[in-house]
Amino acid sequence: MPRAGLSRDAVVDAALALVDAEGPAALTLAAVAARTGVATPSLYKHVGSLADLRNLLAVRLFDEFTAATTTAVLGLSGDAALEALMRAYHDYAVTHPHRYALLPQAPDPDPAVAAAGNRFVEVPFAVLRGYGLDDDEVVHATRIARAVMHGFAVLHTSGGFGLPQDVDETFDRLVATVVRGIAATARPARG
Repeated sequence: MPRAGLSRDAVVDAALALVDAEGPAALTLAAVAARTGVATPSLYKHVGSLADLRNLLAVRLFDEFTAATTTAVLGLSGDAALEALMRAYHDYAVTHPHRYALLPQAPDPDPAVAAAGNRFVEVPFAVLRGYGLDDDEVVHATRIARAVMHGFAVLHTSGGFGLPQDVDETFDRLVATVVRGIAATARPARG
């Protein structure tokens, strides 16, 4: 019988709290069990394995990340939308570096994780379609923006910018450069 108050969502919540506090490497079923006050075998009533828990976390994090970026770009288009997307992406990664590190960076074979990842990628696709790009160009532009956003986020959250110049100023310049680059290569939307 499952412990009163313990549910699949509660296990995911405990796993996220663990990751937030101690980082992705600390994620084990034993550590999550300790946070929930149960023996490790009791977790199997709620999650099938550590891999299953990681998939549940990935779905939750993709949905959280998608909500943050969607909220940022709502009502915007063109340069303003792309800038808002890039800032929301970076803000999420810097505010939640351990959660960001758990997000899968390659297509995932788990159908639920793949669907959550697809929901996320629709945000930059929608933003970049606003430039009048065709489907192939949207993919190329999304790859460019993602590489820049992910690379900067990983370097920033891992302490990779050790020189004394202001990292926020560098990020502002990065955003301006990408926005100008995408705008310069985009064809006007056909009406």
